[in-house]
Amino acid sequence: MKKLGIIGGLGPMATAYFMELVIKMTKAGKDQDHIKMFLYSIPDAPDRTAYICGKSKKSPLPHMIKAGRSLIDQKVDFLAIPCVTAQYFYKSLTEELKVPVIPLVANIAREIKQKGIKAVGILATQGTIESQVLQKEFMECGIEVILPSKEGQAAVMDVIYNQIKAGKPVDLNEFTDVGNELIDKGAERLIIGCTELSLIKKEYPLERVYVDILEVLAKNVVEYSGAPLRMEYSDIV
Repeated sequence: MKKLGIIGGLGPMATAYFMELVIKMTKAGKDQDHIKMFLYSIPDAPDRTAYICGKSKKSPLPHMIKAGRSLIDQKVDFLAIPCVTAQYFYKSLTEELKVPVIPLVANIAREIKQKGIKAVGILATQGTIESQVLQKEFMECGIEVILPSKEGQAAVMDVIYNQIKAGKPVDLNEFTDVGNELIDKGAERLIIGCTELSLIKKEYPLERVYVDILEVLAKNVVEYSGAPLRMEYSDIV
């Protein structure tokens, strides 16, 4: 099996959950059947959304490059970054790091297209929305993208920054109200496009309409590594 390097800590709980998903999705009968994972956690990296939105001049890219190079020194075969906003730096990062980096955004857009879905709603950070990293991939696949209202996006940011990242309980109604708004506008699937929001799906029984981008990344990692995927995770879109 190929060895996985994880550029993590963006944020820390999402990274821990990503590793848990990789382990759960691997069809293993003993410890030795699991994927070898190397983690370089950089919670001290500057905030991605603040940089993308022009509120900070501190780029997280040098931290990500340093982490990637350290992982390559450990002889990893490929890399994964369990943070959607960080995909803004994907092209620059892959130019610096000479091992494959799993393309989180392109992969979920491809899987959604294969399902014949015509419209998706996006639940993500303001940085992800403004960078359009998700919108561009979906639109290139011929899929309509529906975004929250200004008030809805403010609610999403409140859940991410003032609840999840702050270690406080999640206001589930605040989150699902935004999802219902997007469904009313015509969304067939709701893309959980922030790995912090993935923690909501972990803790609460959300409807099938919610597609977790972190689950898709974990599935892609297991498949790319050469490890067998558990059957129950073969269709998560």
